[in-house]
Amino acid sequence: MTITRLNNAHLFRSLHTPSVPLALANAWDVASARVIEAAGAPAIATTSAGVAWSLGSPDGDVLTRDRALKLIARIVAAVAVPVTADIEGGYGKDAAGVAETVTGVLAAGAVGVNIEDGTRPPTELASRLAAARQTADRAGADLFLNARIDTFLFGLGDPDTRLKETLIRAHMYVDAGADGICVPGVTDTATITALAREISVPLNVMAGPGTPTVADLGALGVARVSLGSGVAQAAYAAARRAAQELFGTGAYDSLAEGIAFPELNTLLSEPH
Repeated sequence: MTITRLNNAHLFRSLHTPSVPLALANAWDVASARVIEAAGAPAIATTSAGVAWSLGSPDGDVLTRDRALKLIARIVAAVAVPVTADIEGGYGKDAAGVAETVTGVLAAGAVGVNIEDGTRPPTELASRLAAARQTADRAGADLFLNARIDTFLFGLGDPDTRLKETLIRAHMYVDAGADGICVPGVTDTATITALAREISVPLNVMAGPGTPTVADLGALGVARVSLGSGVAQAAYAAARRAAQELFGTGAYDSLAEGIAFPELNTLLSEPH
């Protein structure tokens, strides 16, 4: 492990605290990562959906491992801050496949990964997390392993027992080696408070319009706040607005909100 990667790994782990939650505006390519870093980001997280879209694939374990790893490596090389990679379900058919992906993530220089359960049985994600943990440990790498639970995001199971099921999964994933738990799809303060109280590792929520502010989430016990695919969606919405305006009225007013060409060009020209 290089000194730079070791320092970034320790820094990234230390940023997970409710007193000042780690705020992540997820990037999907080098340019978005540099723009986000320049805005003051203490770390860069990728969005698997945004990465897949930018490479011409839908989200949902469709993107190939090699293409994902190449993109992660380019982002790590382009920024100075720690990078954590969203690797969907692990880009592998089983735990052994996830281990291969994590080996590639470590080689790319990332210091964290986010792995989701989706509609898989929780025992399946637990085995994938264990494989990821063992792979990092064998490599002597400090890898922050964030486990995403999709019960609320996908509306899985009985709403009356969804919180209980989420906590059961969280405890299982922590036992398997997870350093953090991500629960997207939750915005109400009572549920967030219960999750933070009952989960022993840093809690990560995915934020968007209607979600409490970063500071308010920290007061509830949240240690990490992500925007997920939201920034990429907003960027593509800007492209659609410009195109609709051009093809509709023939005007170009929406382009006035863009980053100035010299600023963006200089940002990509400077060494990180």
